Amino acid sequence: MRSARKNTKSSASSADRESAARFVLCIRNRDYAASLELRKVYRLLKDERAAKLGHVRVIDESGEDYLYPEEFFVPIKLPQAVERAVLKAV
Repeated sequence: MRSARKNTKSSASSADRESAARFVLCIRNRDYAASLELRKVYRLLKDERAAKLGHVRVIDESGEDYLYPEEFFVPIKLPQAVERAVLKAV
C-alpha cells in the first residue's frame, strides 16, 4: 500500500534523471512489497530535499519515481559499460 506522505512523485524531466543516474540495491521492503523487490538494483535519482528527510527517490516497480526510506537501500557502483547498458534500456 502506498502512502502519499512517504511516496511523492517527482516532476523531474528525463534529462534530469539521466544526469543524476546512480544505483542502489534494495535490502528491505517492509510495507512496500508490491513496489520494491528485495535484492534488486534500482535507479536512484538525486533529490536533496528528500535526503535531508532520510529518504531516497528511486524508479520502482511501477516505472515511476517515488520516495522510500534511505535504510531500505545500499548504494552500489556498476561498471561503466553496465551502467550505460541499463540507462540505454530505459
